Amino acid sequence: MLYLGMAIIASAMVSTVMRLSEGKIKNNMGMFVANYVVCSMFSLLFMDPLGFGKAAAGTGIAVGLGLFSGVLFLTSFVLLQQNIRKNGVVLAATFMKLGVLIPTLMAIIIFRERPGLFQVSGIGLAIAAIIMIHFEKESVEASKYQFLLIVLLFVSGFTDSMANIYDKLGNAELKDHYLLFTFLAAGVCALLLWRKKCQKFCVWDVLAGICIGIPNYFSSRFLLMALHHLPAVIVYPAYSVMTIVVISIVGAVLFKEKLSRKKAAAIALIFLALVLLNL
Repeated sequence: MLYLGMAIIASAMVSTVMRLSEGKIKNNMGMFVANYVVCSMFSLLFMDPLGFGKAAAGTGIAVGLGLFSGVLFLTSFVLLQQNIRKNGVVLAATFMKLGVLIPTLMAIIIFRERPGLFQVSGIGLAIAAIIMIHFEKESVEASKYQFLLIVLLFVSGFTDSMANIYDKLGNAELKDHYLLFTFLAAGVCALLLWRKKCQKFCVWDVLAGICIGIPNYFSSRFLLMALHHLPAVIVYPAYSVMTIVVISIVGAVLFKEKLSRKKAAAIALIFLALVLLNL
């Protein structure tokens, strides 16, 4: 549970830094390039340089899944941006969070994890809490780009699933090699998009990218470690909803945001869901 808790804290820190840097960022792609450079450097720092030689059998999986995961990382971000423009931030955030359904169902159907009745109830409550916090039925019905929301749900969910896929198919000794290729691929894609848009870097883009990159790396690393020790059907719902709780608490304390009754009720549901998930 320690690794899961650290992954949640690191993930919440990413959102907090992005919130603090709002209004100062001129070039999102520039920020993401800096972020992925930092993540790649941390991967190199923690990586065993002899790892490929020790576990040659898992090299292809680490490289292949890492590169594919990196492309998905940035694709999810681009889709999120498009959905925010077309459908608004509330709907975009809702469907991206509901992407947790994909790795959870994948763990049950493909990797044969068998949650008990309490865990199934916990997963259901966690999803209900996500919908309660973000969902507005009228907004979905009014949207002309509902298909984009579905694409975002599936792509972001499949992106999240990559950590579990690597945990099941890859070599644990090469997890930092996998992370390195993930961040390198995402960084190269971000750099290509930046060049295509002919945008300029500014100091705040780089500083924000560096500050985001540190917790971003550790959220990915700790999530992999949590999946190695706990069932994915517990890790993914807990990781998703507890990140929302931590962000909500930070928002209330740091940004003086008020918790509505609806959000407070959803957080209460989340804690009940966590209890059920751990029974």
